[in-house]
Amino acid sequence: MSTSSPTSSTPTLSDIALRAPESGIVDIMNYGRRKGGVMPLWAGEGDLPTPAFIGKAATQSLAEGETFYTWQRGLPELREALAAYTQRLTGQALESERFFVTGSGMQSIQIALQIALDPGDAIIVPSPAWPNIVAASGLRGADVLEIAMPFVDGRFTLDMGAIEEAAKDEKTKAIFINSPSNPTGWVADLETLKAVHDLAERHDLWIIADEIYARFVFGEAGLQGSNPKRAPSFKDVDPLSSRVIYVNTMSKNWAMTGWRIGWIEAPVELGQVIENLIQYSTSGVAAFMQRAAVVALNEGDAFVDEQIARATTNRDLLAETFAPLNRLQVSAPDGAFYLFFKVLGETDTRQLARTLVDEIDVGLAPGTAFGPGGEAFLRMCFARDPEQIAEVAERIARWISISA
Repeated sequence: MSTSSPTSSTPTLSDIALRAPESGIVDIMNYGRRKGGVMPLWAGEGDLPTPAFIGKAATQSLAEGETFYTWQRGLPELREALAAYTQRLTGQALESERFFVTGSGMQSIQIALQIALDPGDAIIVPSPAWPNIVAASGLRGADVLEIAMPFVDGRFTLDMGAIEEAAKDEKTKAIFINSPSNPTGWVADLETLKAVHDLAERHDLWIIADEIYARFVFGEAGLQGSNPKRAPSFKDVDPLSSRVIYVNTMSKNWAMTGWRIGWIEAPVELGQVIENLIQYSTSGVAAFMQRAAVVALNEGDAFVDEQIARATTNRDLLAETFAPLNRLQVSAPDGAFYLFFKVLGETDTRQLARTLVDEIDVGLAPGTAFGPGGEAFLRMCFARDPEQIAEVAERIARWISISA
């Protein structure tokens, strides 16, 4: 009989490590990747690689030896580019000291949560929601108050009454607003944003504003007065609000998902706090990545316009193909680049997502990954070649017709 020494066994895991949930999105990605040959519409990224002019800037930086520690808050040139980019979108001149470079949009969210929440505090998250915000809040030791969004006439809306009740709890310290929304495609209008800001003022809450998909808006959802078109923002309510922390990323607009670089916009007074939190997590973002981000922001508008045009085409194509299918109930997206839809009669979307991988080689994210109100849905990322999306739509339509 063999025995194990104390040093050969695994020590006790921390509560934080044990609280980290498995991602329902990654679960289906791993399942489909093992099979191979699957159209990968499960994750929030398109099929275009980072444009060469952006990569060239990183290569040049490396060739020039920019491989040392850099500014914790980000290169001054990048922070200035972020301020200029924001001014082009909003018409508002904001000082570069409001901008902080992070190692991804996910790190931006984690830092915002560290600013807003102590263990035992609570955060309001309208649901369905991107699962990482819920998981990151839980790992922070916070209670997540997931407020289901009513689904009415093909669109999700905020339940302001339920949010008001949740805000009354003395433990509640923040609210997370993702508009345009992943996964639902919901876009908050100015009236809604003002109502949320007023609520935060009444209850002394932080607002964490995820505007990652702000450029991806369709129809009347975007503001027409700015160039380029964008979704409404809390900046339209109060440009210098002391309670709003904006989180963003280079990933979506400029096809830089694998680069892992993002940013925070926050009141200048939080500068030292944010610098400290960056220092003790990643100690800054590599200079060559930041050089690439500068070029993307300053020279990448045409590429972003191309991505938006493709997303618009695909949104309309999917609507046309799926409209006649009585078994589908679709959340019509006003923004972002996801189609969130139900297959009526199917109650287990985790299994349904696996079935679609097995039977038609299409990879979609199950709604069970997105929290209350999303369980019955599937999410499709349509930021791809329109010919591929047309093929996927036909595969799903054929599967619906024969599986009824």
